[in-house]
Amino acid sequence: MRKNIKTTEAIFPMPVLMIATYNEDGTVDVMNAAWGMMLERDHVILNLTETHKTVKNIKQRKAFTVSIADSKHVIEADYFGIVSGNNTPNKFENSGLTAVKSENVDAPIINEFSICIECEFIEYQDDQYGCGVVGKVVNVSVDENVMNGDTVDISLVNAIAFDPYTHGYYKVTERVGNAFKDGLQLKK
Repeated sequence: MRKNIKTTEAIFPMPVLMIATYNEDGTVDVMNAAWGMMLERDHVILNLTETHKTVKNIKQRKAFTVSIADSKHVIEADYFGIVSGNNTPNKFENSGLTAVKSENVDAPIINEFSICIECEFIEYQDDQYGCGVVGKVVNVSVDENVMNGDTVDISLVNAIAFDPYTHGYYKVTERVGNAFKDGLQLKK
């Protein structure tokens, strides 16, 4: 038996993405965004409103980074979603995390998150179904501690996902199948 529930942003898992930019004064700004994904192999799309300080910074600096949040830093990641850079300009400093400037775009790389996607700002879509920020991926940097040879070992990343049903975070670690292979068993 099935039950109808109240409509919500109910696609699970939703990524927990740390979107980082520089403020006008060169300090680091970071926000937590669950509504983001790859648009193409080399483009990212983030469903963010223009009221976010981060979006204002992206438009001004023409760049941003997207880091994958992990279970070790769930408190900091959640803090970046609770506190607005519009009201708390030193929120990154308050987190205790550290950053370095990307060599590829005018945006910071947060040292503590192991995967960072460095993006050039392409456009902001604001029509009825516009998705907000679109960026071109110019580089992906990965901490060697989460790699197995030349490949990212996602079990070492300990990425977290957002649960929109209960507003929880879940660790994503266990591989349960092989994409583009396991389904071939049913092919006739």
